[in-house]
Amino acid sequence: MSEVLSQNEIDNLLKALSTGELDVEEMKNKPEKVVRSYDFARPSKFSKEHLRTLEIIFEHYGRLLSTNLPAHLRRPVHIEVMNSEAVIYSEFSNALSNPVLLGVVNFEPLKGNIVVELATNIGFAMVDRLLGGSGVALDKSREFSEIELTILERIFNTFIELLREPWQNVIKISPRLERIETNSQFAQIIAPTDMIAIVTLTISIGEVEGLMNICLPYSCLESVMDKLNTKYWFSTMQEKDENTYKETIEGLISKAQIPIRVLLGESTITVNDFVNLQRGDVIKLNMQINDELDVYVGNIKKFTALPGSSNENYAVRLTSIYDEE
Repeated sequence: MSEVLSQNEIDNLLKALSTGELDVEEMKNKPEKVVRSYDFARPSKFSKEHLRTLEIIFEHYGRLLSTNLPAHLRRPVHIEVMNSEAVIYSEFSNALSNPVLLGVVNFEPLKGNIVVELATNIGFAMVDRLLGGSGVALDKSREFSEIELTILERIFNTFIELLREPWQNVIKISPRLERIETNSQFAQIIAPTDMIAIVTLTISIGEVEGLMNICLPYSCLESVMDKLNTKYWFSTMQEKDENTYKETIEGLISKAQIPIRVLLGESTITVNDFVNLQRGDVIKLNMQINDELDVYVGNIKKFTALPGSSNENYAVRLTSIYDEE
C-alpha cells in the first residue's frame, strides 16, 4: 500500500513548489524504476551466466562432433550452437512431434537423466549414409524400423561418449545411453513443471540440415550449478598443464595405424602378354637383387631398404631415411 501524506507534509510540498525549491519538470523527467514481473509458477533457476556457460560447453561438443562424425558418415558435417533457453519441461515435451528421435542418457555421477533430441530427417539421412546411400532424408516422415533404430543406437553412443571431454572442467561424467524413444509420451524423465535448460545445435550433413536439442533438467545439474559460470570455467582451463594436452595428442597419434608398402620394382609389358599370363610365368623387373628398394609411408617415400626374410616371412631391412619433403 502507498504511503498517505499528512496535512503538514502536503502544505510543505506546496510551499516548496511555490518557492521553486522543487522543479515540476525535473520530477517528470526522472526515470521510473523498471518493475520486473516474476512468475511464481515458473521460477527462474538458470541465469544468463548459467546458459552462457552451457553454450560454451556445447560449442566444444559441437567441434568434437564435427571432427568425429565424418569418419562414420564419410560426408562433411558442420555443427554449431544456435541458442539456449530455460523453460519448463512440459513446454519441451509438448513441442515434440511423433515420430520423434529421443535419446535418454544417464548422466552419472549426476542424479537423473538428460534427453538428446535429434531431428528425424537427420536420423534418416544418417541411416541412409551408413547403409551405402548418398545421405538423403526421406520426403515423408514415418516410423523408424527396428533395424534403423539399431543403427542409430551406434551413432547415439558416439554422441554420448563425446560428452565426457566438454564437461571435464565442470565434473567428470560417465554418460550412458539408456534407451531411444520414438514416442514423446515415454520420455517423461521429470515432472512437467520442473525447469530445464535447452541447448539447440544446428547440424548439417552434406545438403541435409536439422536441429539437435539437449534437454538438461535443473534437478540433474543442481549439484554443479555453482561451477556453471564463465569465471570458474576459464580459471580451470588455465590451471591445466599444457604438457597434458601434448602427451594426450602424442598418445593418440602413436596408436594410429599407417600403411607401409615397399616397391619391389617396375616393368612394362604389352597388353597381349598381360592377357596371356599363366601361373609360373616370370615378369622381369627393373631392379637388381642388391638394389635398395623404396619404402612408402602412405604415398610418401620415407626410407630405402634391402629385401630379405624373417621367420619364413618376406621382410626388408631399412638402410637409410629419405629426408626430402
